Amino acid sequence: MRDASLGKRLDSVLPSEESTLGYLFWLSRPRFWLYLAGPVVVGVAYAADTPEELFSPLAIALFAYFLVPANVFLYGINDVFDADIDQINPKKDDKEVRYEGGPLVIVAVFGCAAVGLALLPFLNAAALIPLGVFYFLATEYSAPPLRFKTTPILDSISNGLYALPGIAAYGAIEGAYPPAAAIAGAWLWTMAMHTFSAIPDIEPDREAGIRTTATLLGQRRTYAYCALVWLAAAVAFALVHPFLGAVLGVYPLLVVGIATAGVPVDRAYWWYPAINTAVGAILTMAAIWVMLYA
Repeated sequence: MRDASLGKRLDSVLPSEESTLGYLFWLSRPRFWLYLAGPVVVGVAYAADTPEELFSPLAIALFAYFLVPANVFLYGINDVFDADIDQINPKKDDKEVRYEGGPLVIVAVFGCAAVGLALLPFLNAAALIPLGVFYFLATEYSAPPLRFKTTPILDSISNGLYALPGIAAYGAIEGAYPPAAAIAGAWLWTMAMHTFSAIPDIEPDREAGIRTTATLLGQRRTYAYCALVWLAAAVAFALVHPFLGAVLGVYPLLVVGIATAGVPVDRAYWWYPAINTAVGAILTMAAIWVMLYA
């Protein structure tokens, strides 16, 4: 059964994990769909010169791909190679599904990868390179031989993959890369977000013999790492514009608040889909305001 906090009303609307479609739905981590699709919205908003570009066919296609198929691709690979570890991961008890084996996920992963490849003829070089790096990191984060997720620090760095949809979308519309400081800021933000999300997994990962940045540092030092990396992200964005730095400055303050207030991390972790959506909406609305009125 899914998380009881969703309520009976949502349970009656969302697909059951017992069905094929429902299993793939929950495997794709619907709570986190906007972690890939949201950067596309932000990237398009800052690249667009006219309202029409915001809703161009290419922008819509990129958003649609990174909303669902890319999540099935990313998390499907993760679940295949983490099947043994996930047997003792408490998040799989009520928030996610455990990999069940069989050809279903393999076919879904390859199918969703192919959907993204269908976009290639319509992308320029500034979009193709980030998309290619996304495919590489999304695969090798979980899969051998590199399996970045089992190497401290590299697991954090490789999660810049969540920034790549936004970089690709910006490049597709603008025909050039975003400012270097914006790329650095987005990459640092994803590094901290990934490492923060690994804190609830410290004990299950240690039991399974998995080494991550979080298992290496321990909970308190991981909080400090996240605060420092999020602060660096805010500084990088401030170099692009002070407003961006101010908005991103909420993250180091928030993690310090969580740590000092003693909020259970497995509770705070589930706040972030809403927090990240709100921050992305603020950034997007600011870009649209500038486009229309500046």
